[in-house]
Amino acid sequence: MSALTVSAADEKRVKGLGFLNNRGTDNFSGRIITINGKLNADQWAYISEAAKKFGNGNITLTTRLTVEVQGIPYDQIDAFIAYIEQGGMITGGTGAKVRPIVSCKGTTCQYGLIDTFALSEEIHNEFYIKYHDVKLPHKFKIAVGGCPNNCVKPDLNDLGVVGQRIPEFNVDACKGCKKCAIEMGCPIGAAKVVDGKLAIDPDVCNHCGRCVSKCPFSAIETGKTGYAVYLGGRWGKQIAAGQKMPCIFETKEQVMAVTEKAILLFKEQGNAGERFQQTINRLGFENVCKQLLSEELLARKEQILAK
Repeated sequence: MSALTVSAADEKRVKGLGFLNNRGTDNFSGRIITINGKLNADQWAYISEAAKKFGNGNITLTTRLTVEVQGIPYDQIDAFIAYIEQGGMITGGTGAKVRPIVSCKGTTCQYGLIDTFALSEEIHNEFYIKYHDVKLPHKFKIAVGGCPNNCVKPDLNDLGVVGQRIPEFNVDACKGCKKCAIEMGCPIGAAKVVDGKLAIDPDVCNHCGRCVSKCPFSAIETGKTGYAVYLGGRWGKQIAAGQKMPCIFETKEQVMAVTEKAILLFKEQGNAGERFQQTINRLGFENVCKQLLSEELLARKEQILAK
């Protein structure tokens, strides 16, 4: 096939399948969904074979942790999709819908507080796969970070989850040391010895958990694990930091529920073409949080999805 013969309608059609035009040619990059950026060796080998068989042999990684095989001719797209499906993988990742989920490496990292791979895979299955045909006002990006280091920038996504460990301070065990191991080791200066006792400023503490088990007198031996949820972040031509919801969620089930409610709220109350951050600004952050912390949206789930 000679260059530049694919119609605009056909280019749009295959974009919906996860194939993006290589500018100035009739070739495309096929976007393969990785669930959360993790592939096993057999899958990588399969993609490598697909790149040689259908593309130009080049494989690239996207910022959303998907894999793109470059240089696929338009007339080979259907064969490429069938080949990838034989390997247990799918293409996609475009459109006004829930986008592929981004995850950091979680508990394989020394700072990881939650199993980000498990949570992001569950979010992928529930909201990328099962909500795949749900049309939203705009794209909806989700990221899961294992700790407040924010390596995958959860607060710059439409919805971001951040692992938390809230230190449980036993004030009676505190000796008020002049050189306090907790104060010296706190990376953001939230812990300080005041009037002979350690104090942790709740407005500064980001719940990284690094102070747990660091006191030689066992003043902080435990920390409660949880999840912070950020709403309305975005990155690109317009930038906005997500706002943290006013509570720490204690269970994965609570995170899954609030994620679903956020998607439902966006579908029902978002205007066509606006990002979730714009919907939040228009409705008011407190109003949005109130809705997400109630069960009313889930009670109307089928009604909302039917629209």
